Amino acid sequence: MSFAKTLIHGTDFNHEGLNALQKVTLRAVVMAFLFYGLVAIEGMIMRMVEVGPQAKAIMPEQFFHPDHFFSIMTVHPIVGIFGSTYQLVFAAFMFLVPYLTKKPLYSVKLANFVWLNITIGTAFAWIAAFVWQYAPLYTLYWPLPADTTQFSTIGGIVFIIGIALIMVGTFGFIYNIYATIFARVGVHKNKTTKELLISGFGIDGMLNLINKLRGKEPYTKEPALALPVVAIFRGTVDTFLDAIVILGAGILVLVYLVADLGGIQLDVTAIDALLYKNLFWWGLDLVADGLVLIYVAGSWYLLATLITGQKLFMENVARAALMLELLVSWMVWSHHLLGDQGQPEMMKLISGEMVTAFELLTQGLALFITLVTLWKARPLKMTMELKYLLGGLSGFGLAVPAAIIQADMGMNRVLHNTQWIIGAHVHIALIVGLYMTLYSALFVLWPLVTNNTKLYSSKLANTHFWMHLIGGIGMGAFMGMAGLDGMLRRHLYVNGEFHFDMLMAAGFGTMLLVAWALFLFNIIMSVGLKGLIGIFLPAKDKTASYVLDPEDM
Repeated sequence: MSFAKTLIHGTDFNHEGLNALQKVTLRAVVMAFLFYGLVAIEGMIMRMVEVGPQAKAIMPEQFFHPDHFFSIMTVHPIVGIFGSTYQLVFAAFMFLVPYLTKKPLYSVKLANFVWLNITIGTAFAWIAAFVWQYAPLYTLYWPLPADTTQFSTIGGIVFIIGIALIMVGTFGFIYNIYATIFARVGVHKNKTTKELLISGFGIDGMLNLINKLRGKEPYTKEPALALPVVAIFRGTVDTFLDAIVILGAGILVLVYLVADLGGIQLDVTAIDALLYKNLFWWGLDLVADGLVLIYVAGSWYLLATLITGQKLFMENVARAALMLELLVSWMVWSHHLLGDQGQPEMMKLISGEMVTAFELLTQGLALFITLVTLWKARPLKMTMELKYLLGGLSGFGLAVPAAIIQADMGMNRVLHNTQWIIGAHVHIALIVGLYMTLYSALFVLWPLVTNNTKLYSSKLANTHFWMHLIGGIGMGAFMGMAGLDGMLRRHLYVNGEFHFDMLMAAGFGTMLLVAWALFLFNIIMSVGLKGLIGIFLPAKDKTASYVLDPEDM
């Protein structure tokens, strides 16, 4: 097939043969990667600005203006975390839950509602930054971004509406997942709500371990829910709670902004600052624990079993650990407030240090179980999905210890609010740990969601892998080094104070951007422009199910 013909039609991709669930999954995936490209471009703009005066020779002068820089910094995490990561994770799980439970998705219409709300909400937040240069930095954090002498009231309102739409979409995802899991059809036809709840929270795994220690028969030999579904069930609890907190914070800010629009100046100090900060970080930290740690652990378990074709090593321990992480995730938020002088010392010690350190054990356990499962199945063919899985494991192997270093009151005095936090921890965790895990899942799901369409180029996929891995680790590492040298986050440096570190970070960031372009080109060539457009057309098969037996993989 010629290049031009492949570009138009793809490699045997027929969008008309896809059912409704396949199409809605692909729609969300496409939007997720378009937003990823946007956030990568804007991230590179920030990196280049902080290289220093040398960058002015290749970049427009307006990029160096503080209003432009800080508006990008404000919306950067919104587009990256919600527009891209949420979309990708939600799409994967709304496809995987029916696949793993052998039941239809509760509602494809609701799935369409989810990706549309998140897409439109993210676009609103971005427009608020681009048009009105809305830039409170902490987005919804304290002090409340309600001082209209610093930014546009209209821009703030548009931004908050965008956040609200994203959270409404999140609630739609949660409802769809739980309605599917609790549906009394198929393998769960005779299961009670109690049985599903016990399995969903991993309690059955804990009871199996206790009975084994006591020399008794297992509580259950066939849990009601597969382990990856348990992780999805469990992580969605935290996703629900953080959505409530973020939406609540948004509504509070919106009240102040609308009042200002009506000429009424509300007193910001009427809200207790310390109480607000604790509640806000309790909710926001659940994004990391629910979305990243638990969802990722479940994805590792699923990928390890699908790649090896073997049962997961220490499955009962894995189930029990997911239940234990439920309690841990609700008690670690204070590590964000170790530098806050008003925060009680005991909360810093217990929540900020001791309980936070426990996450090294729970995430380390998930990494260990996954690696042993892979090791026991050797020899294994180094497929693309296995490569990306190992890359994801490596990312969290670097990022989680970096976070534990921060969660020490002594070290926090050095690292708090520096580039170490956002580079060595956050960017490596998300870009390398989370995204490479999601790429692995994408390669596993590719034949299922595209009806066995051939990938255009395995060489491009391999090049993307190495550029993404090296670029992500390199950028995070040099940002972290700049933090160790004293470079603060949420600050604009225009005189090249950290020139070398920022130049290196920009170089590795460029690798990430090129890797994304190669990946996108590979996908477009695989499905073709006609197929890409066809993904967004109505499906002929309106059914909500795409139920296959795992043996079909």
